[in-house]
Amino acid sequence: MKGTALILLVCLFSSGESLAWEAPPTFQVCTDYHCDILKPVTLDAAQWQALRALFSSTRSAAQERQQIRTAIAWMEQQVGEQAGTWVDLKENDGEGSEPGQLDCIAESINTTTYLRLMAQDNLLKWHQVQERQRRNPWLFDIHWTATIWDTQTQQRYAIDSWFFANGEPPVVQPIEAWLSGQDFTLN
Repeated sequence: MKGTALILLVCLFSSGESLAWEAPPTFQVCTDYHCDILKPVTLDAAQWQALRALFSSTRSAAQERQQIRTAIAWMEQQVGEQAGTWVDLKENDGEGSEPGQLDCIAESINTTTYLRLMAQDNLLKWHQVQERQRRNPWLFDIHWTATIWDTQTQQRYAIDSWFFANGEPPVVQPIEAWLSGQDFTLN
């Protein structure tokens, strides 16, 4: 019987079936404006288990979006300690040449990376990670965000961490509201 279980486990791994990670593989994060400098980050099993616990009882897409807000803030805190981005101020406060200060390009890339790690570990049940979205209502006012797609309602959402300092929950709002620059409220 033990041999059969071992063969089944080997078959699952070799067939590409997803098993829960102990921890994600090392990944790269942006550490400056425009994401010119990347640093490798590694989370250990205890850190990843703490993140998983945030998604332990998801009953709806709306609840999952709130869990995503909490998880992105948590990831920024963990990653910030290793990559030096713990000093990141809200928006573009501070000078772009300061190490660890991120712009919307870097924020949206990092947030998308975190979302993809969560999706790869099957933590997202109600959403799929989408490509980043850009808005530019004026010629020199370009802004980027990470996005997710609600698989039930077909609604796309912006996940925008640029508005707040490192480790604070991001804005989550329907993409149409984000594209129009509509004010957001945090519940």
